[in-house]
Amino acid sequence: MTLHTRDQLLIGFALTGVVALAWAYLYAVSLDMDLGGMASMHAWTLLDVALMFVMWAVMMVGMMVPSAVRAVLIYDGIARRADAQGTPVAAASWFVAGYVLVWTLFSIVAAALQWALVECGLLSQMAVSVSPVFGAGLLIAAGVYQLTSWKDRCLKHCQSPAMYLAQRFKPGVANAVGLGIGHGAYCLGCCWLLMGLLFFGGVMNLVWIAAVAAFILLEKMLPATLRLARVTGVIMIVSGTLYLGIF
Repeated sequence: MTLHTRDQLLIGFALTGVVALAWAYLYAVSLDMDLGGMASMHAWTLLDVALMFVMWAVMMVGMMVPSAVRAVLIYDGIARRADAQGTPVAAASWFVAGYVLVWTLFSIVAAALQWALVECGLLSQMAVSVSPVFGAGLLIAAGVYQLTSWKDRCLKHCQSPAMYLAQRFKPGVANAVGLGIGHGAYCLGCCWLLMGLLFFGGVMNLVWIAAVAAFILLEKMLPATLRLARVTGVIMIVSGTLYLGIF
């Protein structure tokens, strides 16, 4: 086994461990909610919002890090080649840190939005849509976004990040974090409305969370020529329309 192969395996195992811990935390939180921890609340405090932010931040690690593994391995390969040529480089962990930072900032917005939606009566305390119009709107909005050029551009980057990383690679921690932030921004542009679907199926519904995460991973792993985003966009629009009609 070459040194490069060993390092990539170590990265893969490390990321797998982080993702496993994130899902274990989500499972523990979901059990607490099932026992009445969150459902018994009548009004949110700032502590509740802070705890919800932590939950969102951990959830984003569990959902989004798997879809970033390819980019992390590509960064590591580029860094290793630069290191072999005598250029000091930052470890792949700094790239991951930049990527996670983007989703951590997103989690602040998501937690605040969840709070606002609960206060407005659009979400239950378990963060499930209680309004057919709101739920249908989430499906339709996500479907429409799947058909946009912005979604197409961000998805193409996530499917093929090698050129982006190679062209912008420079030595140093700051550049590694910056590359992670840049890649994370593309992933956010690709997936932000799909994350909104968590409010449709339930923010702490682990099966629904896993389904959304699996779709995001599949969308990024499949070749762009399959046009999965376009097909699913139409399905979401039709589903949202039917859902509204049923209620």
